[in-house]
Amino acid sequence: MTAIAPSPARVRVTALLPRLTLVLAALLAALFTAAGPASAHAALTASDPQDGAVVATAPAQVTLSFSEQVAMGDDSIRVMDPQGKRVDTGELRDMCSGTTIRYGTALHSGLPDGTYTVAWQAVSADSHPVSGAFTFSIGSPSATSVALPTEQVGGGPVGIAYDIARYAAYAGFTVLVGGAAFILLCWRRGASQRPLQKLIVRAWVTLTAATLAMLVLRTPYTGSGKFADALDLNGLKAVLETKTGASLVSRLLLLGAAALFIAVLFGAYARKAAEAEEAAETAKRKGKAKGRGADKEAGTDKEAGAGKEANDLLFGLGIGGTVVAGGIAATWALSEHASTGIQPGIAMPADILHLLAVAAWLGGLTALLVALHKVPGIEREAVQRFSRVAFVSVLVLAVTGVYQSWRQLGSWSALTGTSYGQLLLVKVGLVAVLVGIAYVSRSWTARLTDAPGKPAKIARQRDVSRETSPAAVTVPEDPKRAAQLARQRAARENAREKQVRDADPARAGLRRSVLAEAGIAVALLAVTTVLTSTEPGRTAERASVRDSAATAVPNRAIKITLPFDTGGQNGKGSVRVEVDPGRVGANSLHVWIDDPQGQPLDVPEIKVSFTLPAKDIGPLPLLPERAAPGHWSASGVQLPLAGEWRIDVTVRTSDIDQTTVQKNVKIG
Repeated sequence: MTAIAPSPARVRVTALLPRLTLVLAALLAALFTAAGPASAHAALTASDPQDGAVVATAPAQVTLSFSEQVAMGDDSIRVMDPQGKRVDTGELRDMCSGTTIRYGTALHSGLPDGTYTVAWQAVSADSHPVSGAFTFSIGSPSATSVALPTEQVGGGPVGIAYDIARYAAYAGFTVLVGGAAFILLCWRRGASQRPLQKLIVRAWVTLTAATLAMLVLRTPYTGSGKFADALDLNGLKAVLETKTGASLVSRLLLLGAAALFIAVLFGAYARKAAEAEEAAETAKRKGKAKGRGADKEAGTDKEAGAGKEANDLLFGLGIGGTVVAGGIAATWALSEHASTGIQPGIAMPADILHLLAVAAWLGGLTALLVALHKVPGIEREAVQRFSRVAFVSVLVLAVTGVYQSWRQLGSWSALTGTSYGQLLLVKVGLVAVLVGIAYVSRSWTARLTDAPGKPAKIARQRDVSRETSPAAVTVPEDPKRAAQLARQRAARENAREKQVRDADPARAGLRRSVLAEAGIAVALLAVTTVLTSTEPGRTAERASVRDSAATAVPNRAIKITLPFDTGGQNGKGSVRVEVDPGRVGANSLHVWIDDPQGQPLDVPEIKVSFTLPAKDIGPLPLLPERAAPGHWSASGVQLPLAGEWRIDVTVRTSDIDQTTVQKNVKIG
């Protein structure tokens, strides 16, 4: 029977299928992985006195309750009288017990009647700053003129330094884990190459230094914002008792184990791998020579012994390195977004896999770039192995990213209607470019398959020439002349290395494409960094274009109407909000929900909050009571300052369907 060869077009289509899968997986990962879990931030759940309360006598203290663990300092809670003067003692009281997260501050005695403003700042368990403000009155409400603190917790020079350390830690982790994985999985001979050794050691130093900086800066970052407080031992002790502090200390301990891993990788394993390679070369030469026998058997035994020892070390390093890398990744998963919100038991392992996949891809890409630039003799098989590792890493990123999106992302319509969504689209574009360049790199890798290993031979010849060159070099007594000769020798060495690198056009093309990949990857990480501090699209209005120019005349009722769509059955309609008299101080609130036909729509839950972004006040949460079908109301709604307030209304139409619509109004 005569076999029929497949057509060239079919062969090309079959070859393109894995690459198209890679493109789709990468785009899905980029689209979903950056969802910022704003709902995981801590929220104020209760206060004593309550927001808008009028008490007969001055309380001894003000207490705040939160939905999850927060970090606070002595100045985190400030209480101000109607003239803006602080009336609290400035001492934070920790009253947490069990699952109750409560903090307070004592007040001075003998406070006169009037309206008092409470402004608070904290850092939630996912390391993000949160803040808010509310008012209460003693005796009877009064006019108030409060200048709220302008400094933002987690901001300023200390916040910048902390953010730099945090991103340096991510970069160090990526290169450390990805570089080691590149050696163990793709290029074992890289363990003895000086450029890769420097790369991984520097990554370890960067991660260690960044972790120490975050641990020291944690006190001023969550408190006063002053660098001098980094030396406060009591503050450091308090940090060590928090979840973030415990994670940072655990990371430092794991980095000690990573140092041992690096020592074995570049020490014993590098020597054994070199001995195994030398024994294999010797056996190969003897196999071609005449007179085989005892010499051949001796060489074979030596080769087998060296290879077994190297493989045993490789197995141990693989197991130990995986455990250490997973442990370091867990220090992020246990202290940030993955540990809060729904399904933390699934989210944390998914986050660990996500971080390891990022490290294997981008860290391995960095190691490959260094190897192509500094070690021209890298074998083509190593490049092919990394291509497979990168493909698997992107698939893992896609799977974990889709899960993270389901857990954290809001509406698809927010992709074009919010700044967060627009940044996300930029990230998708960068990933598309990155995958396109990766396709070019794979093409250069395919050409390496058909090319002879000339660069490797040239590199080995160069190494031999170095070994046979005289060890003694005459150094002139004149320091200037000696420095000049040293520069000349360095220039000649660089010229020889460039000649070796450019000897194979395929390797030169691969080096350029990998360099372009690394550049796009840096830009991609920068956009992702900005996304982590951008308001997520879930809080944006999804049914219509947001109108922030709505205004109201002071002392006249504010009336606004907003469309909403929760996405579920009977989830469309409009919400009408009335704030009366629409001025600073006490107000009454009415909310009506209508269906598309204008009839009252009864929904399970309505939540309202007020935010004054210009003064960093809010959100001030409010739960109106149901007055009638489709009608909710609340009295005594306190708005402490004049300005442009944002009103957020959350409408829940079922157990799983809800949305938040918002509008800006001017008060006073």
